[in-house]
Amino acid sequence: MPKADLILLHPPSVYDFRKRASLYGPISDVVPSTPIFEMYPLGFMTIADYLKRSGYTVRIINVALKMLKNSRFDVKRLIKSLNPLAFGIDLHWLPHAQGSLELAKIIKKYHPQTPVIFGGLSASYYHQELILYPQVDYVIRGDSTEEPLRQLLEMIRQKGLLKDVPNLTWRENGSRIRVNELSYVPLDLDDLSFDYRSLMSSSARYNDLTGHLPFRDWFNYPIVAVMPWRGCRHNCLTCGGAAHAYKNICGRNSPANRNPRLVAQDISLISHYLKGPIFILGDIRQAGNDYVEKLLSEIKNKRIDNHIALELFWPGSKNFLETIAGSISNFNIEISPESHDEEVRKAFGRAYDNQSLERTIEDALELGCKRVDLFFMIGLPRQTPQSVQETIKYCGILLKEYTENGSARVHPYISPLAPFLDPGSRAFENPQKYGYKLFYKTLE
Repeated sequence: MPKADLILLHPPSVYDFRKRASLYGPISDVVPSTPIFEMYPLGFMTIADYLKRSGYTVRIINVALKMLKNSRFDVKRLIKSLNPLAFGIDLHWLPHAQGSLELAKIIKKYHPQTPVIFGGLSASYYHQELILYPQVDYVIRGDSTEEPLRQLLEMIRQKGLLKDVPNLTWRENGSRIRVNELSYVPLDLDDLSFDYRSLMSSSARYNDLTGHLPFRDWFNYPIVAVMPWRGCRHNCLTCGGAAHAYKNICGRNSPANRNPRLVAQDISLISHYLKGPIFILGDIRQAGNDYVEKLLSEIKNKRIDNHIALELFWPGSKNFLETIAGSISNFNIEISPESHDEEVRKAFGRAYDNQSLERTIEDALELGCKRVDLFFMIGLPRQTPQSVQETIKYCGILLKEYTENGSARVHPYISPLAPFLDPGSRAFENPQKYGYKLFYKTLE
């Protein structure tokens, strides 16, 4: 089997979940993955492609999924058999804290001299604590680690000066902690590729389909995502990907957009070999009306038949929805009102009323939207048990209103705020102000 320069490993949320009897609760009911959180970040794909164009070979192994699908899968045997220049582990979502560090321990047991690199939003937030663990050699901070990682691999290969690698946290001479400047914050994403064919070719190269699959039931629900930007203009209270968090964790003052022509090209490429739904991450209106018009015009010219799901951060005007309907033949929309109670919603960071929400639903369905997904949450500031019950009743009203011949066109979901507050979010940084009590705030 070909040797890889970098092996990117995605850990389970809890490493020994196959031995430990755990009641996870409804912590992943509104995402495609299981409570093991076996879905790896989209950044794995962009990293692999970027490094490939720079002459490095990269392999992705979804360790969490392999463990989930096969109770006898031997993680230690796999790790022992590998021999890359370096290992990379994502700690993007905080639920992977235990699993990522345990996986790093196994790597160091069999490859004590091989560097272990951490990355992701949670890793960036906790970089100075992470680097204290003996199984962690480097942490690359920020939301765009492709170029800093390329430079780090070059320094590892050539035994060069680590002080010149941007966004890097490391230990000098194995003891003194060094935090390099967070200086690599690209203004756009046009140098990246979101081409899923690279994952297909890699799975064939390493004869490892399971290691590249994004989540357990992907073959039953083959949804993929495209990313028009990194960063956000909004400040939702509990979100670790909000503007406040991106500025403090990643040094990003405004979103880095991808050229709308390239986003449409990404979607078109996917549609040529995958017929499942395509999810556009984030609200396309964040970049302004000109961006929206260019993106939807480009998509229209591509004549794509796949279902395309669009995320709305706030209700859409009829003109906006008409433009979508005129550009995308099969479209769905997703909105997260969080609560039926407008005051609770406003306290969370979303200041729109139910009339606007319901008008958007009505207009979208009238214009041919195939389905509207609504996401509500339990555990919000100013929310009471009675308020939650009223939200459930509101969901029932919407289901009744928009169900025809036994087929629902509006799908409301409600789930608890779990399992953590996102590190870096406003609620995490100032929990008492918003009615939360944090039992632990450190990684350990």
